[in-house]
Amino acid sequence: MSIFTQLNEYIFSMYCLYLLSKESEMEIRRLHLEKIRSRMAEKRRFIQVIAGPRQVGKTTTIRQWISEKNMPTLFVTADNQQAGTNSWISQQWQAARLQMQAGSYADFVLIIDEVQKIEDWSEAVKKEWDADTQNGIQLKIILLGSSRLLLQQGLTESLAGRFELIPMLHWNFAEMQEAFDFTEAQFAWFGGYPGPAELISDERRWKDYMINSIIEPSISRDILMLTRIDKPALLRQTFELGCIYSGQQLSYNKMIGQLQDAGNTTTLANYLNLLGEAGLLQGLQKYSGSAVTTRNTSPKLQVYNNALITAYTQQPISHVMLDPVQWGRWVENIIGTHLLNASREQGFELWYWRENNKEIDFILKRGTQIVAIEVKAGNRIKSSGLATFEKHYGECKKLLIGIDGFTWKDFIKINPSLLFN
Repeated sequence: MSIFTQLNEYIFSMYCLYLLSKESEMEIRRLHLEKIRSRMAEKRRFIQVIAGPRQVGKTTTIRQWISEKNMPTLFVTADNQQAGTNSWISQQWQAARLQMQAGSYADFVLIIDEVQKIEDWSEAVKKEWDADTQNGIQLKIILLGSSRLLLQQGLTESLAGRFELIPMLHWNFAEMQEAFDFTEAQFAWFGGYPGPAELISDERRWKDYMINSIIEPSISRDILMLTRIDKPALLRQTFELGCIYSGQQLSYNKMIGQLQDAGNTTTLANYLNLLGEAGLLQGLQKYSGSAVTTRNTSPKLQVYNNALITAYTQQPISHVMLDPVQWGRWVENIIGTHLLNASREQGFELWYWRENNKEIDFILKRGTQIVAIEVKAGNRIKSSGLATFEKHYGECKKLLIGIDGFTWKDFIKINPSLLFN
């Protein structure tokens, strides 16, 4: 492809972005936009990597930043590029350099979306970044990707010391309320995906969209196409089982008993890790105060977004809310999703704890600070484990969420990091 062709494509892409920015003027601005503004205003120092699951607003946020016209940019996407060569990255990099030179720009930004879909992308990025550093070219770089695991592999293998990570996870209640006027109950049921939010009046249509346009592409394109999976059907079964048992502790042996051709516990643990990195399903580990002993415990399954549970539920919200036990499951999970997404974005650890019949739903840890959270929802009776936990690990900050404590509706409105204050 000639440079002139690339320049023409650039002009066209910028016009498309202009139109998209007009359409998105009423869209919510996620907090990540301010972080991007701030880092792009700095001198060239690090590659900025924005990573997160599908349809959480990574590309939209970048387009919003571009529409502010703070500095010239070249936005390209690897979404439709065939894997097998990383020369495409070098071609885009050279086009950005030429545009920067032609316009005599002091600052210029190259943005590459879905970069992980290019084989050996990190080696090409390292080569071009180091060349610019050596030659004093002030070309700034933003990389976007929806597969955190593959991004992380490339970042740690080739780009150590050259990047900053900006994790972008699922929308919280405040964002969904601001953008779509969601109530707390709607957020607990439909979760935090902005794409299908305007379809919630037709639950069947909303669920079809969730399964076909979000869940299936997340599994097939972000995991199966980019990672070697020996048993694709088992990966899907593991995810669906995780949605069924989200919020519950489930041993690997019990999972094997409910899955076809399940293989061994190592395979299941690996699949849970892949689903977690895709922002779908996490296996929380039991807190023990020792990283060595927690790896072998039964995980507590937790989805990243309540929409993933609801998508596989046949009943409508009007029926489930009438059953305190069933609705209590959605309430407990929405608290889990709130904590799980915040832990990834804000950098604290999230665990559960259980000893015999004593349990604590969530253990938050940042440095030496520990917060224990118990959730009382529905009619399910659980034995408090706070006294036993403190006997083992010392005093900690405690929070009860339920009728007799902090309500779940209030809890999903706060920033979990405030719990460490």
